[in-house]
Amino acid sequence: MNIALCLDEKNGMLFNRRRQSRDRVVTDDIVKLASGRPILMHPYSAPLFYGLGCAVDADESFLEKAGENDLCFVENALLLPQIARIRSVTVYRWNRKYPADFFLDADLSACGFKLVSSEDFPGFSHEKITKECYRK
Repeated sequence: MNIALCLDEKNGMLFNRRRQSRDRVVTDDIVKLASGRPILMHPYSAPLFYGLGCAVDADESFLEKAGENDLCFVENALLLPQIARIRSVTVYRWNRKYPADFFLDADLSACGFKLVSSEDFPGFSHEKITKECYRK
C-alpha cells in the first residue's frame, strides 16, 4: 500500500483528536497522487475530499483492507502494525510546530524507507509546504 500523511515539524498529526491543520492545495495534490483510484481513509478524514472529484473509501479498518497498490490517507492511525505492507510514504510537512498529542509512530528511515524526492511549494493557507516521497 501507499501512504499519504501530513506532519508538523515534530511529526505531530493530531491534537485533542483533531487535525492540526489542513490545506486545500495538499488535498488536491493527494487526489492527483491517487491517479483516479479510490483513496482509502478513516471516516474522520473523508470530508476533506468530498467535492474534489475523487472516489473516497472511508472505513475504520482502511489500513487492514488496503491492497498492494492502494493509496491511503492517514491522519489518525498507527503505521507500525502495517509497516511491512507499506511500499511508499508521501509526507506533507506543514513546516510549523503545532500542539500535538498524536504522532507518527514510525521512524521511516529505521523501517527501510529512503527519501527519493523533496520539494517545497506554496499552499493555500501555508506559505511553504514540503512534500517528501519515501520508498522502500
